[in-house]
Amino acid sequence: MEERLQNILAKAGVASRRGAAALIESGRVIVNGRLCREPGARFDPESARVLVDGRRIAVPERKRTIMLYKPAGVLSTMSDPFGGETVADIMRGQVAERLVPVGRLDKDSEGLLLMSNDGDLTLRLTHPRFEHVKTYVVRVAGRWSAEKLATLRGPVEMPDGYVTRPAEVAVLKEREDNVTILEFRLREGRKRQIRYMCSAARLVVLSLKRIAIGRLSLPRDMRPGQWRDLSSEEQEELGGAPQGAAHGARRETRYAVNNPTNRPDGQCEEQ
Repeated sequence: MEERLQNILAKAGVASRRGAAALIESGRVIVNGRLCREPGARFDPESARVLVDGRRIAVPERKRTIMLYKPAGVLSTMSDPFGGETVADIMRGQVAERLVPVGRLDKDSEGLLLMSNDGDLTLRLTHPRFEHVKTYVVRVAGRWSAEKLATLRGPVEMPDGYVTRPAEVAVLKEREDNVTILEFRLREGRKRQIRYMCSAARLVVLSLKRIAIGRLSLPRDMRPGQWRDLSSEEQEELGGAPQGAAHGARRETRYAVNNPTNRPDGQCEEQ
């Protein structure tokens, strides 16, 4: 997206917008090999070659955050030494920025995963003190009882000795085949926490899907492997920096084309 030249200089830390305008008007700025004296001239900051007093300026990388429907069987890491498929493989070639997972979902889990280059947002969503509620829908197998629901609501002692905080757990559906669909709302995210909680209640997890982080929900029509940019409003609500207008306005859902098997036809938060 093109921006006013004086804003490009201001974002690069050269001067304030007023100071940048003065630099431009005094003939000290060259863009793409040509002298520019118009502060309002528009250029793409990612491709324009901008020199001030003969020195090229470095434009900070634009903040960007996307929501990805992570498929089951995919690792929420940037690489795997054992050759497993990762979210980086899904997104390769789809975005220009280097986006990394914000928190994790384990390999067997699916659902809402954010990827971002916004360090402040990543900290707010992964540090325990911010307590963003994360919501999961979980299918479990085993004979159901009210006592098991009480166990799930905790506290539950994890294998490493950590004792979980009480959780909000609701029954969405009980089936006659001893399969129950549950909703978990957690304010913490220990590795494989929900699976250990279910094990303590003598239940077997059949599927686990994260459907929301705070008030940000996975769209009902989004399919595994699809992604879209967060709007500026969504990112600000989560506590991150506003995105560029072009990214903020982009709300259509996309397929990760490098992962055709995920199309309809074809601190830890690991749960």
